[in-house]
Amino acid sequence: MDEVRFEDLGLCPEIMRAVKKMGFEEASPIQAKAIPVMMDGKDLIGQAQTGTGKTAAFGIPLLEKIDPKNKKLQAIVLCPTRELAIQVAEEIRHLACYMHGIKVLPIYGGQEIVKQIRSLKSGVQLIIGTPGRVMDHMRRKTVKMDYLHTVVLDEADEMLNMGFREDIETILEEVPEERQTVLFSATMPKPILEITKKYQKNAELIKVTKKELTVPSIEQYYYEVKPKNKEEVLSRILDIYNPKLSVVFCNTKKQVDLLVNGLLGRGYFAAGLHGDMKQAQRDRVMEGFRKGKTDILVATDVAARGIDVEEVEAVFNYDLPQDDEYYVHRIGRTGRAGRVGRSFSFVSGREVYKLKEIQRYCKTKIYAQKVPSLNDVANTKIEKLMDTVNRMIEEEDLTTYLQLIQSEVNDSDYTSMDIAAALLKLCAGGKEEQEGMKAVFEDTGAEEPGMVRLFINVGKKDRAKPGDILGALAGESGIPGKVVGTIDMYDKYTFVEVPREYAREIINSVNHTKIKGKSVAVEPANQK
Repeated sequence: MDEVRFEDLGLCPEIMRAVKKMGFEEASPIQAKAIPVMMDGKDLIGQAQTGTGKTAAFGIPLLEKIDPKNKKLQAIVLCPTRELAIQVAEEIRHLACYMHGIKVLPIYGGQEIVKQIRSLKSGVQLIIGTPGRVMDHMRRKTVKMDYLHTVVLDEADEMLNMGFREDIETILEEVPEERQTVLFSATMPKPILEITKKYQKNAELIKVTKKELTVPSIEQYYYEVKPKNKEEVLSRILDIYNPKLSVVFCNTKKQVDLLVNGLLGRGYFAAGLHGDMKQAQRDRVMEGFRKGKTDILVATDVAARGIDVEEVEAVFNYDLPQDDEYYVHRIGRTGRAGRVGRSFSFVSGREVYKLKEIQRYCKTKIYAQKVPSLNDVANTKIEKLMDTVNRMIEEEDLTTYLQLIQSEVNDSDYTSMDIAAALLKLCAGGKEEQEGMKAVFEDTGAEEPGMVRLFINVGKKDRAKPGDILGALAGESGIPGKVVGTIDMYDKYTFVEVPREYAREIINSVNHTKIKGKSVAVEPANQK
């Protein structure tokens, strides 16, 4: 298909301004095909993966159809997860930033329903919601469908996998018969086809071919690893490639928790994401990952659905996905926005045959790699260090340091080579420091999962209050005050719970500052 520019799609000036502000020029294949069909008012089935730009493919025509003068509900987008609903709402708000009078509201479980009801009463034209919470509002009569003209099912296959079929059908039964029904799905299993046949009228099928979905900038590798060695191999690969942000996929919630604890124990900034976590905790984890406070996100497929963070440089299939389709979803998290990405898959025993199936399905080549040794890791670290040294020699003024080394050589029996070697070992080692920091991540007696309990040598007798402790933690480390947990104050000291992923940063930044004139010492709480 020839390249299509947004100017060719006949969009209103306000949306064109927003599209240009967002940096888009050419429409993606799914956008070029779907937008004209939706704007013609036809029912549509879009078969497209995550990362193909499908949110804008249905979001732009939705906004074109909404009447900003009518404050009644006019369109609903159903999403499988809270995370995807929030992300879709955010992108549609960006597209509507120059359109006055249009209100977009995400509604989902985990957020107070009273707050959502208040927002709905003030007038909302577009709802992005999870099926369960939309049903709740329908039962309460806080969502009324009288003026609704469009329903979109986003990632319909995932909603069915999560058991939402009855909810979806109940919602579709309640909406006006004269409506536009749009469905997007990565796969087209039989239940999806049954829904399209029952609830759509002469729907047009738009399919993005595999060729258009191929991401050539993703380098794909696999390692044959025994299950008990996976964590060690993951650590070595992380040390060699040193990706800015990584996503590690596991097949079970239990494995996510085990791996996160293992990585934290090794001194990495890691956090987990799965369905059993409290919503506030999931939000905190995602916020930390987007801002780079957490380098490694360990997640199940369902929890990670809809997460789109541009600077992910590596994806790890710690467990091979059960479904070939999920492999495409997973590796699509990296290599975004023209960047080069890497994917690494771990296979053991007969899983190598499963990997061959994935290669045939994706029409891609996944290259075998030798498991890196500890020497490989050490040598890579030295090479990177030497690259930095070479750059500093070429670009920076080192006169002061040269004079210091010359003085040391003159006053001792050491040569400049001896000093250089010792400094290199000092920079390349760091083992003692890593060992010392492990204590931050051991069990410190925190009551809430994912939190670390810290000891602070300031208490009530120092005239300190909980607000002073909170202010010091947030002010010095830059973490949001709302993520700090329980603060227990005693006469001479205080215990405070903080998110595990922020613990090291808090200790480094708050230590040796002052609270009420007293120099502060912060360390992991000791249960013993």
